[in-house]
Amino acid sequence: MKKSANKILIVNAEYVLTMDAQRRIIRDGALLIEDGLIKLVGKTRSMEMAADIQVIDAQHMVVTPGFINGHCHISYAHATRGIFPDDLGPSYLSKVFKLQSSMTEEEEKQTSLLAITELLSYGTTTILDPGSTKHIESCLESYEEAGIRIVTGMQVVTRENPYNMPVYTPEEALEATEEFIKAYDGALNGRVKAWAMPFSPDYVDRNLLTKIKGLSDDLKTGVTLHINNVGPPSKDSELASSINDLEEIGFAGSNVVLAHCVGIESEGIRSLARTGTCVITCPTNVVKNGGGYGVNFPLSELLELEVPVGLGTDAGNNSNLLETNRSMYLAAVLAKDGTGDITKVPAESALELATIAGAKALGLDSEIGSLEPGKKADIVLYDTMRPEWRTLFNPVNSLVYNADGRSVHTVLVEGRIVVENYTPTFVDTEELIRNVQKIGKGMLDRNNVDFKSKWPIS
Repeated sequence: MKKSANKILIVNAEYVLTMDAQRRIIRDGALLIEDGLIKLVGKTRSMEMAADIQVIDAQHMVVTPGFINGHCHISYAHATRGIFPDDLGPSYLSKVFKLQSSMTEEEEKQTSLLAITELLSYGTTTILDPGSTKHIESCLESYEEAGIRIVTGMQVVTRENPYNMPVYTPEEALEATEEFIKAYDGALNGRVKAWAMPFSPDYVDRNLLTKIKGLSDDLKTGVTLHINNVGPPSKDSELASSINDLEEIGFAGSNVVLAHCVGIESEGIRSLARTGTCVITCPTNVVKNGGGYGVNFPLSELLELEVPVGLGTDAGNNSNLLETNRSMYLAAVLAKDGTGDITKVPAESALELATIAGAKALGLDSEIGSLEPGKKADIVLYDTMRPEWRTLFNPVNSLVYNADGRSVHTVLVEGRIVVENYTPTFVDTEELIRNVQKIGKGMLDRNNVDFKSKWPIS
């Protein structure tokens, strides 16, 4: 892995969106980075040049913290992205896991690297992969190569399921979870965080969920769980009261992250607020699957009660989008559209979800999520000399409502430049794309999976 420069000075930024406690926006801004940490943030004129400093001229650029994607399956989806028809329905998931189970170690490594390349290229520097990576040792090589910051774990279930996930006894699941956390938490100089990752309350015993939460507390780490990822539960579904049930069994608190939570009602919202339990919402997944996001996910109510909420995108063959920018946009506009109230989730709140609030939901807000002295230098530079950025007067509005990841010019993770002049510095992207295309074809062929185009291809 290419090392970061010891000292980097970013100068002449049109705007620096600090996301600090005061939410300062600095015009003609600058940042000094030393040993991967932010040393100073201020005006360009306040910074001193020195011979040993690498200078990045950020003229005409908006500088932000690296975005945080709190729920994103990266290890398998890119190899078979775009194959599932819109109208396949929930049954596509069994095919997803069938294809994934056939992946070799090298295939998963290459596919993960392509997903990470996309994420970094569009300004996401921290992700949570919810336990679906199988060959973690090989994939760690991809994480190291790319420089991504990642929360990961081992997905476990204890009941038969329609997804062909391996079933563990409760004892095996608890032991495997503990071994994974102890082996990988803090890897790659702290850029890897290892969490407990039971899949869903539908397929994990309640007693085990209680024990896994206790294990997470003892090991001072987090735990994440899928809850209702498409639409509101039916009246007779166990999911209708699942969040309150989780609180009753002790599966709640600031180190618990519940992903999706579509259809959550007032009792569940109050439970989250009461316990400080965190939520990651994936609007890109919900809208593609017809889940009625603006109506069925009460984002503004959660924010009003100060429930910690961050953004995710789910998988590249589910929502098909990994770009946190677009998730941020959808969260803002769908809250307005679903309620008819244009005051819901303003641009400022949406940007918080992608940065400092997302960091807080993952327990990382003391390290990342804002541009402040002492924090990790996870930084994105957006090129605003592009049509979608102009005219530029309010950088928050422009970033949330009209810009997207295409304008990401430069990305740093912990002071290492991983994207420069729109180009990843750690990989030959074209060669990687060709490799993953071959991997995907091989997976489809050997699993006899084929969805014909609705239009003729000659």
